[in-house]
Amino acid sequence: MHDDDIQIYGKPGHLIRRLQQIAVAIFMAETKPFHITPVQYAALLAIKLHRGIDQTALVNIIAFDRSTIGDVLNRLQEKKLIKRMPGVLDRRSKVLDITSAGRKLLDEIEKAVISAQELILAPLSAREKVQFMRLMSKLVNINNSHSRAPVRPKNARGRQ
Repeated sequence: MHDDDIQIYGKPGHLIRRLQQIAVAIFMAETKPFHITPVQYAALLAIKLHRGIDQTALVNIIAFDRSTIGDVLNRLQEKKLIKRMPGVLDRRSKVLDITSAGRKLLDEIEKAVISAQELILAPLSAREKVQFMRLMSKLVNINNSHSRAPVRPKNARGRQ
């Protein structure tokens, strides 16, 4: 690698962005038969684990951009994987629930998701995997507040 290359390719931000691109590509390849993106998968799983949450709570749980989560939910609803119902206390808000088709998809996709996670880390030794995950978790947790969409998992109902 030349000095000029290090100026581009040797920066943490660049490497993190490239790793994220690679992780998405591996996920998409492994889960291709299911026609679902990583964000759709995360949203669907969060809705399953936190039944009755609203859109704000979902954004906080999966750390996704508030302005585009509606599109993700529209796609999941079009695929009949989730349903949106008026809230009990505030009829303007929409409560999210997973459908039986959504539960079935999560069951069927699980092996492919596990395979994708393993492939992402496959080049590392067992010891390196543990160290990498520990360091990556540390960076994400410490820098969470700098994100446009920080994780706020304390209360799945959207309250903090």
